[in-house]
Amino acid sequence: MLELTPKICISGREMDFTQAGYSHQGGLKAAQLDFTIPLNAGVGMNFWNREVTFFMNTSDAIPLFRGWIKRVKESFTDIQIHAEDGFGYLVKGGEAETAKVALDDRTNLDGLTAGAAIKKVIELGKLDTKIKTDYIGDTDPVISSSKNPIRGTKTILDIIQTLLKESVNTDTVDLPRPNIAKIVDDGTYSQLVIELEADVDNAVISHVYTEYDNITNLKIINRKVPTVVIVNGNNGVKGTFVHDSALSALDRTYLEVTNNSLLSPAACYDFAQKIFKANLKTQFEYTFDTFEGVYLAENSVISIITSEDEYSGNYRVLGKNISFSPSSYTMSVLINRKPPTLAEYISSRDN
Repeated sequence: MLELTPKICISGREMDFTQAGYSHQGGLKAAQLDFTIPLNAGVGMNFWNREVTFFMNTSDAIPLFRGWIKRVKESFTDIQIHAEDGFGYLVKGGEAETAKVALDDRTNLDGLTAGAAIKKVIELGKLDTKIKTDYIGDTDPVISSSKNPIRGTKTILDIIQTLLKESVNTDTVDLPRPNIAKIVDDGTYSQLVIELEADVDNAVISHVYTEYDNITNLKIINRKVPTVVIVNGNNGVKGTFVHDSALSALDRTYLEVTNNSLLSPAACYDFAQKIFKANLKTQFEYTFDTFEGVYLAENSVISIITSEDEYSGNYRVLGKNISFSPSSYTMSVLINRKPPTLAEYISSRDN
């Protein structure tokens, strides 16, 4: 195992801590850091809304996590602290805690691309001190927010999700790819960036794992697959694909996307069918325990190699969990895009 010395700072001040846990699930969910400090280490400190940085090693220049304290619980011997990254201000929590904006005919996102619209809505929500957008980029393909003008009081998260889902890349014929938004750290600020979801068959491999060398356990997560897919094309044309047997087995889950390059209902229907197949292919997500890859980023691609080619392949990283103390750590990685036979195969190696 790589020897690392984790470091946690509050407002730039390094803190003594006893135990900590970092969790990042990806997909516009807030990354979280929970840690415990001795009671005497927090004497005289004001914790509310303080910036927290977590470095996996004391020599690192860029933190693995940057966030703000949301909750503090004090006991007779220690203080438990919960912090969340910039997405923590966007996720749907209590009514008073969820960031919202009011859009009307005077204040709106009309005429902006998705990237510019997301930047503006973060500024309108007064969150640009928490989430910077200097390198946000734009969706691929680029879309305009004018096609379906957004009005009313909306959560910022809903607006971001609405804009992202309207842009789907079709360069890979058999596997339409959506755009994602994620937070990266530039060493000073949390930056929101838009990326095309990685093409696992052609992306540069960030790390290699095998069931003999660096995978210790594997678990399956069965996520919902959209069984009714509605595709909006150009000039009001649309098509709906419903998979009857999947509907019966998996129940009704809806997905609506826009692809302005489609000119007929038949083309929309065909595209909807491809989206269903793409989602079915990524139905199973996996969490595997390992001792390598603490710096893996969301949307990077890893390779898993087994003794049988059927179970080997590339996977997209969704997130990771790290439990650590000042002198040790354990971790797991959340990935997707393989059938459940992989888990069955690796588990069988221990039998």
